[in-house]
Amino acid sequence: MPRGYRDRADDSFLSLIGDLPELVSNLVKAEINAAKAWVSRTAKDAGFGAVWFVVALFFLFWAIPVLLVFAIAGIASWWPVWLSALAVFGILILAVLFFALLGLLKFRKVLRRENPAQAVATDVRIVKEAGDNDEF
Repeated sequence: MPRGYRDRADDSFLSLIGDLPELVSNLVKAEINAAKAWVSRTAKDAGFGAVWFVVALFFLFWAIPVLLVFAIAGIASWWPVWLSALAVFGILILAVLFFALLGLLKFRKVLRRENPAQAVATDVRIVKEAGDNDEF
């Protein structure tokens, strides 16, 4: 039960020291409650933000086919519809292959990189070999 504010100028040093555990306990409780409130507000805001991103992705999902139909209709003014659809399909397949190749190259780079566990194992092996070669 927290005490009200009062002038502590006339209190003795020992009474101030005696109140210290309660003050620290109150401070820790207040910080924990503040942290809980922050986590709650942050989780709620992040949840709503995620929902809005899902809604945006839903509309993007339906906007892409509309854009492709627009491209087919535009090309169909010069070519037959079947040929323009085939051309757009071919362009999409080329884009898929290009971006898949970029992803594959990036993953190969990641797999070649030495992870921290491998670095520690290498260091331990080097130290052991150096220790075995030392003759006193």
